Amino acid sequence: MRVHEFVDEGLGHSSYLVDLGDGLAAVVDAPRFPNAHEQLTGRLELRMAWTLDTHSHADYVTGSPALAARTDAVFVAPAASRLTTPHRPVGEGDELSLGDTVTLVAVATPGHTPDHHAYLLQDGGQPAALFSGGSLMVGTVGRTDLCGPERTEPLAHEMFRSLRRFDDLPDDLPVYPTHGAGSFCSAPGASPRTTTLGRERVTNPLFTITDEGEFVERLIGGFGTFPTYFTHLPELNRLGPRRYDALPRLERLSVDDVDHHLAAGGVVVDARPVAAFGDGHIPGAIANTLRPPFASWLGWLVPPEAPIVFVLDDGQDRNELVRQCLDIGHENLVGELAGGIDAWQTAGRPVETIDLIDPSRLAGPILDVRQANEYTTGHVPGACNVELGTIPTIHLPDEPLTVMCGHGERAMTAASILTASGHTAVTVLVGGPDTWATDTGRILAVGR
Repeated sequence: MRVHEFVDEGLGHSSYLVDLGDGLAAVVDAPRFPNAHEQLTGRLELRMAWTLDTHSHADYVTGSPALAARTDAVFVAPAASRLTTPHRPVGEGDELSLGDTVTLVAVATPGHTPDHHAYLLQDGGQPAALFSGGSLMVGTVGRTDLCGPERTEPLAHEMFRSLRRFDDLPDDLPVYPTHGAGSFCSAPGASPRTTTLGRERVTNPLFTITDEGEFVERLIGGFGTFPTYFTHLPELNRLGPRRYDALPRLERLSVDDVDHHLAAGGVVVDARPVAAFGDGHIPGAIANTLRPPFASWLGWLVPPEAPIVFVLDDGQDRNELVRQCLDIGHENLVGELAGGIDAWQTAGRPVETIDLIDPSRLAGPILDVRQANEYTTGHVPGACNVELGTIPTIHLPDEPLTVMCGHGERAMTAASILTASGHTAVTVLVGGPDTWATDTGRILAVGR
């Protein structure tokens, strides 16, 4: 048996292709578009026989139902997930023979979600791999607040008891989590993607806590905010997402088409780099540079049903943009402005600009839109922290304001939202706190 890892850095999501050793393959927690998994299966001359989901995912649209339909693989999921799509339900202690020597044992591990199961794979009767999903992760565990505040503490108690289910397994057992660094599904943890039980028993500050009350207090106290789209994806996954066997193409729209779109209340998302957006953009457009975290911020700031028109540069990857949108359930993609911002300006339509400034020009007031845990580790003295996800919901006075983040992308997103709401004197800092400290020779502040 051999495990191949696939990582979506933007969502912090890991999925796995398991070569079962007898010409068969299984996928664990498949992304919506498991193209790379299917290509590797072909290169290895394997048959896709199984696709396994550990829980109802909130951070991405599952690819298992479509993969099963396309390849005749068996879709395995917890019975507690109450899926309406065809699947083989499993519960605590259920065993499935995946191949000649490999057996799956379902381990009920509620906590991250009420329906969560880990999958212990045994090869020749011996523990060979633990697919821990959103329970045990590298240096941390899954957060328990995604199902609502009233369930956060009860699920934290369940998480403590679920983790104890692993106590009798050997130290050298490889652990393959679904969530990792960059995922809003986990409490803050470490950057490696896989681990062993022995390593976590020594280094994981939550896994090593033996008192249930202390565990619950420490876990809940470490939670930050999470994208708003997390609240609707579990139900979409339960009912079954729309099937795509190939990525759809973005329709090319004329300037007049975009005018009509805006007049009808549609959203424009400008995915160009920060400097290009600052030099000129459609008034009211949301800046969200196409990069690995693009989908997380799109899902946080734009409602899933909103019709979206995109502005892109010639060299940007349209397939990557569409994939990221569909990965989080944003499917109302109207198209892109043909000819980009040049076509808009050539047609005589108005543009707005946002100035970028370097650290030598930085002066208050300063708005730092990073996550709270990032801000506390080091920030420009005097900077006020308002997380990007909350910018659309707060009121700030219309006065000169410089917005900053870690590199500039989130700051430009915040600045675009502020200017769209009427702020007239917003600038964006080039770089982040480390750039400021290096250029000025001053020391960052820490804490709140």
